[in-house]
Amino acid sequence: MKKTIRISFEGKSYDVEVEVLNNNQAAVSAPAVATASASVAAPAAQVAAQAPVAAPTAGGTPVPSPMMGIVFKLKVKVGEQVKKNQEIAVLEAMKMETPVVSPVDGTIASIPVKEQESVSEGQVLMTIA
Repeated sequence: MKKTIRISFEGKSYDVEVEVLNNNQAAVSAPAVATASASVAAPAAQVAAQAPVAAPTAGGTPVPSPMMGIVFKLKVKVGEQVKKNQEIAVLEAMKMETPVVSPVDGTIASIPVKEQESVSEGQVLMTIA
């Protein structure tokens, strides 16, 4: 099923045709068409599905990076006890800081990344046992 969505960006409106897929995700199926005359290309529509928390493994619960960025601050150390939803790291991307919180109660088992290291989306930041 196709839908048309109107997006406003910097005072200009764009109509974007989106195809709704069976798994409730959407994909841009046609380039944006400006409804107001503009000399700039229309921004791409992004459909961001929230990544599910990784399932616990034999070694503990991995904490994946929610986005690509730089590890700005690690707020815990290996062996430290953490509570669910406790802030355990801060990522930086495009000069914005994004907190990373613990998905479970437990003990930090490993931290394979260092501060100021670049990480990709989904990369394991730490494991909680």
